[in-house]
Amino acid sequence: MNFTPAIHLSGLEKRFGGIHALQGVNLSVASGQIYALLGPNGAGKSTLIKALVGIIKPTAGLVEVLGSAMPI
Repeated sequence: MNFTPAIHLSGLEKRFGGIHALQGVNLSVASGQIYALLGPNGAGKSTLIKALVGIIKPTAGLVEVLGSAMPI
């Protein structure tokens, strides 16, 4: 069986000045799989979603959604 993830993050980092909002995030989610983001305020959940949909450009790392690098 060939596994091609719907979402693939590798070494994702996002900095806002001296603040590390995301640091070294690695994640693969298969098509049809349900995945939840849980964490306290300021943990980077919204920043991660913004990187996934291409609203913000990561400082470092790779974001792929359905085989396309984000932001498009």
